[in-house]
Amino acid sequence: MSDLREAAMTSKAWPFVEARALLKRYEKQPPEKGYVLFETGYGPSGLPHIGTFGEVLRTTMIRRAFEVISDIPTKLICFSDDLDGMRKVPGNVPQQEMLAEHMHKPLTSVPDPFGTHESFGHHNNAMLRRFLDTFGFEYEFYSAREFYQTGQFDEVLLRAAARYDQIMEVMLKSLREERQETYSIFLPIHPETGRVLYVPMKHVDGEKGEVTFDDPDGREWTLPVTGGNVKLQWKPDFGARWAALDVDFEMYGKEHATNTAIYDRICEILGGRKPNHFSYELFLDENGQKISKSSGNGISIDEWLTYASTESLSYFMYLKPKTAKRMHFDVIPKAVDEYHQQLRAYADQDAAGRANNPIFHIHGADVPTSDMVVPFAMLLNLASVSGAEDKETLWGFIQRYAPDASAENNPQMDQAAGFAVRYYNDFVKPTKTYRAPTDTERAALTDLATRLRAWDGGLDAEELQTMVFAVGKEHGFEPLRAWFTALYEVLLGASQGPRFGGFIALYGVDETIALIEERLAA
Repeated sequence: MSDLREAAMTSKAWPFVEARALLKRYEKQPPEKGYVLFETGYGPSGLPHIGTFGEVLRTTMIRRAFEVISDIPTKLICFSDDLDGMRKVPGNVPQQEMLAEHMHKPLTSVPDPFGTHESFGHHNNAMLRRFLDTFGFEYEFYSAREFYQTGQFDEVLLRAAARYDQIMEVMLKSLREERQETYSIFLPIHPETGRVLYVPMKHVDGEKGEVTFDDPDGREWTLPVTGGNVKLQWKPDFGARWAALDVDFEMYGKEHATNTAIYDRICEILGGRKPNHFSYELFLDENGQKISKSSGNGISIDEWLTYASTESLSYFMYLKPKTAKRMHFDVIPKAVDEYHQQLRAYADQDAAGRANNPIFHIHGADVPTSDMVVPFAMLLNLASVSGAEDKETLWGFIQRYAPDASAENNPQMDQAAGFAVRYYNDFVKPTKTYRAPTDTERAALTDLATRLRAWDGGLDAEELQTMVFAVGKEHGFEPLRAWFTALYEVLLGASQGPRFGGFIALYGVDETIALIEERLAA
């Protein structure tokens, strides 16, 4: 057994905890299909978003962890429910009036408002695949339309018709009384209009595998449940898909957690084995409200990647998936710096340390080396005091502090410098406010400037930090944190900041003196 596998068998990192639970599923005999199947689902009514990224990423982390502790092959399916009827016209796409004419048709039967694909569903599927490919996910793509129409689902659909009463009994217990009267697990697709119909069944013939119903005009129809003539309601579809594909693992947001028992039972009624599952907490905006695609609160994946790297977003997604987390722009700098701290630590860790390090779960065996010679938070402060409008301005300071660093040799640093300028101009600059120093703070700042004028210790960040500490102690700041808060608020126009000795080393002694004098004169 390799050192990593041995460490993984006792690691408390949540992907390994879930992987070990999944391994127990096959401790007596391997899967008949020859692999362990992970699945993620996607509703293609809109463009992929940060929740889609998080779900596929976290599932991939568990898959990777499973591959460390087991030699059983694995597969990941991304399943698009593109046979779902379009229940409302998305507000962020063109040709709204045209789309409104196709309400309740399957998304793969609605014309593409962008004019680039066979249908709106095909367009959104293509966006999903491009999205997943951009991040290098390894997966197989499944379309519900193809799954239903090509016969892959037929066996389970026929079983659903034969066991209709059993499944309905499970579903009706979960529905309000008025909904029970019209509910059916089957949604017929009208042979003439092509619309998905939410109508009660007059008869379900379990032997023939047929359903009989009246359409909205009162005409009676009888259709086979196979061949894409009907689709299942979303809750029965969950369990039926598990049974049809023999899914071993699926994760979903906590809004699905209350339905888990329903999905499991339907899977079992249809002859399947319920999978292992994992429900994660939702993301909140800065006010603690649930992030919503329709309301546009919180932060999108494109917005995050405007100001920081994919790896920093992956790191944020890794942290405590069972805990609701506020996801807004202020969390980005911390995520960037913590990611690089973990990356630097990884190189010197043993197998146990690496198994518990988020870096392994983000990168697997292909772990890069951090070339960040200056923390991202420090870059933001530097951009702030220098008024940097481009990353070249920051590089002027960086190279004085770290002469061997360059855009060519430090690509992560170069990318971060660009992100820092963008973040500063969009978020810090509009809200930056300075305050005047108190008399005690003014005296301490004057003393700090005097000591810096006499400084001959070069750009040693630790020695400069010691000197800044000494000034704070001498002027009676208690706690000493109050002295650093004053430095940030008076000099940087921020409520918090970097280790100030490191900032002086990066910004420059003469420049820091000038900054102090400027703020004392303001």
